[in-house]
Amino acid sequence: MHLLRKCPCPVWIMKPPEKSKYSSILAAVDFDPVTPAAADQVLNREILELASSLALTDSASLHIVHAWEAFAESTMLSRGDISLESIFAYPGRQQSLHQKRLDQLGEQMRDWIGTDAYGRLSPRFHLSKGPAKTMIAIVEEGLRADLVVMGTIARTGISGLIIGNTAESILDQLTCSVLAIKLPGFSTPVKLAM
Repeated sequence: MHLLRKCPCPVWIMKPPEKSKYSSILAAVDFDPVTPAAADQVLNREILELASSLALTDSASLHIVHAWEAFAESTMLSRGDISLESIFAYPGRQQSLHQKRLDQLGEQMRDWIGTDAYGRLSPRFHLSKGPAKTMIAIVEEGLRADLVVMGTIARTGISGLIIGNTAESILDQLTCSVLAIKLPGFSTPVKLAM
């Protein structure tokens, strides 16, 4: 678990029954397929390296999930000046963009963890249409994952300072333990009173 020591600000949320060994790990990644942000790339790498390390240590299956939505899909449906062909083709084009970026992330993961480790893991990729706060829990339940590794970057409100707003909303829906990772360099302004 050498990667856990280098992991920036990990937050473990253990749910009973606490396990000493995991059998199915779900790594949740996020990205914009058109204009990828450097911060997303860094955080996704941390998530994938840590989840891979834990999966290899425990001989667990590794699943990578990315939830996506077709931006403004409902708005397009309500407008009368857009052809039906364009409206119906739009989600498919968006799905293709997300799938292409998820495939690229898989190739990068192979480079990051090494071909041998990648081959031993044989990670399975899941592209789920819908909001992350809903889809991650659905995939977790369907796979019976016992650990979700996810990133968190939100910094608004008290919960955002500690874990992140999207992560916070996902936590209540998950039935398994969670390892949430903040971006490198994050330091919480929350101070312990002595």
